[in-house]
Amino acid sequence: MNLNLKLGAFALILSASVSFGQTAVADPAGVWREKDGDTIRVFPCGQGYCGTIASVQPHLDPGTGKPRTDKNNADATKRTRPLVGIRVLTATQRSGPGKWSGAIYDVDRGRNFSGNLIELGPDSIKIEGCALGLCGGEELKRVR
Repeated sequence: MNLNLKLGAFALILSASVSFGQTAVADPAGVWREKDGDTIRVFPCGQGYCGTIASVQPHLDPGTGKPRTDKNNADATKRTRPLVGIRVLTATQRSGPGKWSGAIYDVDRGRNFSGNLIELGPDSIKIEGCALGLCGGEELKRVR
């Protein structure tokens, strides 16, 4: 086998491996658990994915004994809405392989930030928020 043919065969195998690797990552749609026990339901929307709070831990606010609400929201009219069901991720712009960019809502701060959804593997994703060019986030594990 001559050198050009060997290089061509190697390039074909490498290309197939890279393509397989990119498609081997699971679809990020599903239910994902955060480190604090809360779960986020990620689903297709637009050209990317969105996410809503599926469950919170603890379910009841220790201060009121009632279901937890969006009490930190900058908009006072939204502070009594239940946390479960709130959209916390809108990442509809593909920004790379396994990465979508858009916005996240941080319930602890009651604010929206630019953010990303990043596939790390079939059973883990990262949701990160960005401010002033710095990004930080959390890895979530697939529940189902």
